[in-house]
Amino acid sequence: MHIHIGLLGCGTVGAGVIELVQKRADKIADLTGRHPQITKVLVRNPLKERSVKFMGEQLTTDPSAILNDPSIRVVIETIGGIEPARSMILQALRASKHVITANKDLIALHGAEILEAAEQAHVDVFYEAAVGGAIPLIRPLKESLTANEITDLMGIINGTTNFILSKMTATGADFDAVLQEAQQLGYAESDPSSDIDGLDAARKLTILASIAFHAKVSLEEVDTYGIRNLTAADVAYAQELGAVIKLLATGADRQGDLTLQVRPTLVPKTHPLAHVSDAYNALYVRGDASGDLMFFGRGAGSLPTASAIVGDVIEVMRNLSMDTSLRVKQICLPHKMVKRGQGVPARYYLRLEANDEPGVFAEIASIFGRAEISMETVLQKRVRGQIAEIVIITHEIDSEKLTRALDELALQPHLQAIHSVMPVLGGVE
Repeated sequence: MHIHIGLLGCGTVGAGVIELVQKRADKIADLTGRHPQITKVLVRNPLKERSVKFMGEQLTTDPSAILNDPSIRVVIETIGGIEPARSMILQALRASKHVITANKDLIALHGAEILEAAEQAHVDVFYEAAVGGAIPLIRPLKESLTANEITDLMGIINGTTNFILSKMTATGADFDAVLQEAQQLGYAESDPSSDIDGLDAARKLTILASIAFHAKVSLEEVDTYGIRNLTAADVAYAQELGAVIKLLATGADRQGDLTLQVRPTLVPKTHPLAHVSDAYNALYVRGDASGDLMFFGRGAGSLPTASAIVGDVIEVMRNLSMDTSLRVKQICLPHKMVKRGQGVPARYYLRLEANDEPGVFAEIASIFGRAEISMETVLQKRVRGQIAEIVIITHEIDSEKLTRALDELALQPHLQAIHSVMPVLGGVE
């Protein structure tokens, strides 16, 4: 027996889905008792040359040819963006079709609406490919780890920024030069804002945190900082301190109070996340029963993303074979308190420029003392004329103390600039 599937979009990811379904059709039939068949594919231009060979799939420019076809039981969405993807998915759900999507933006912003529509229609929505490409993240959090209280998430979940930071670390090049190279290689879009300003990672963290912490989380609750202002100097100082800089997405649940952040972070070279390079992704999860777990792999690309989508196809087909759905309850959960601007207590890295004069550093130290901040490491170098660059690693503090110190530092006439402020993961040797 065949299960008819409609595919919305045939770009890089959609083509990968077709290729993988064609290649694995017999294996899927062995696993599920049903044979998958993509019968219709929505495209903008049917005459466009594509990387995949079509084997009986019908191309259409009319979404209703898929959404209103009663023979199609499963709809895969790879269009991306919010509209028209949102409207198409909701229409598919109302028509009692199971939906699989890789659309992180849509799930992060409208996940509650979509999951509620699926619940009402008694069909499933799967979105493993929305975060981490081929890396299994969603299903372990939703199923395998549900016996745990998850207390911490921490990961590198944007391949573009990880490529840029890895390249800056390896070559010493500055941000703008490496960004241009990333664009030439296809790792970064012509407008890279979503990646380098941290928004892509924030959307993914919204999805992961809502599942891991059993709470409704909105994108606006994630404190988000990007890497646009990082310089080769910061990368070099991190190296000198035995660390590398990574854009980390972190979430913590402390007795029902959540903190959610995306920001550049110094990661000691002794930590496994320091060795996640190029466009790879990784996620650390800490559970009270499981302990620390790490998921690692390719976070994007045609076939890695298609791998996750087709894995979801197999899950849907197994459910159809058993005449069941919603085995894992998907309805959205209550809010927990999210503490904006208050990360988990941490060490911090600061890079300052000040006049190289007697008493200036003593005044900086006095400000830190009044804010109850002690310094773990201090580096001071003259960079030009009578200007010194001062790098400070603090002992573990909460963000409120850091804010007090920064506010007072900004008023000092002998301080030229506060260039960088970043948390430090663990200790820096």
